[in-house]
Amino acid sequence: MKVQQLATLSGVKADTIRHYVRIGLLVPQKGSNGYHQFSDTDARRLSFIMQARQLGFTLHDIGQIMALAEHGESPCPTVRQLIEPRLSEARSRLAAMQQLVERMEAAVEQWQHQPDCHPCGYHICHLIEGPHEELHTDAANASQEIGS
Repeated sequence: MKVQQLATLSGVKADTIRHYVRIGLLVPQKGSNGYHQFSDTDARRLSFIMQARQLGFTLHDIGQIMALAEHGESPCPTVRQLIEPRLSEARSRLAAMQQLVERMEAAVEQWQHQPDCHPCGYHICHLIEGPHEELHTDAANASQEIGS
């Protein structure tokens, strides 16, 4: 099958498949017309690649895993070794995202009761820049002076 047929069958964009060919994760045969011809084996490899990506493995990791399997070695020990730090990284990112959500929720709560301000050259948006009363007072005075 051609790249577009594999893309339709797998739900993976044709450009993504072409990228996997360029970096050697997929190695289709070339037809007499020069077009890549993908086999059922290529479709299974693509499915494996997508499953591994969904588990957080990098393309480099996937290449290592596939190379081990192609050489008749079990890739399972490597898979276990590679996923441990990925899990730790994912937990760290999740904790950071949870902190961001909490900061955003606090901002929404606090900002609901604050007035809108117009930019005057001293600040862009007082909600983001914080409750600096002297900044807002000086900015208001400056804008009144400019208007008079």
